[in-house]
Amino acid sequence: MLADEADEKENQGEVESDEQGLSEVEEPGENEMVSQVEIGALETQVAQKEEEINKMRDRIAGLEQELVARDENIAALEQLSVVMEEKYSSVSESLAEAVASYKAVVIERNPEVMEELVSGDTIAAINESLEKAKKLIGKVRQGLETEMLQAKVPAGAPERRALDVSALSPREKIQYAIEGRQ
Repeated sequence: MLADEADEKENQGEVESDEQGLSEVEEPGENEMVSQVEIGALETQVAQKEEEINKMRDRIAGLEQELVARDENIAALEQLSVVMEEKYSSVSESLAEAVASYKAVVIERNPEVMEELVSGDTIAAINESLEKAKKLIGKVRQGLETEMLQAKVPAGAPERRALDVSALSPREKIQYAIEGRQ
């Protein structure tokens, strides 16, 4: 409905401008020269506007080409992203297998370290836990050695010594000496 009203107003404006144009044509002289100048200026403005419109169309065409190129780049990047995700997944699985193999080798080469003490999901974490386990074993070993030194028991029979005769009476001393020669 609004569109119909706008069309009617445009049609009325055209009719009025046609009537004005006829009245201008009918009057010869000064008005005719002014009209020719105005027409020339209007034609110049129209030419300028058409030139601007052509520039804008060229600009729009260039932007549309850039948009198409960017869409193609986005599609290529999305495809690359899918490929990279697949590679990442593959590499992650390989890394997990390599870390598990490394952990098994570390445990095998360090039999003094309990398997439960070696943990981690990366090589650095496994190495760190191995070092901690070795330090713990060293402390335990040192504690046991200290304990063993403190509770040292002589091995075998006690040393044989001569009997202390200073506390014996003279008779006991003689008897001791006679028994020793036999």
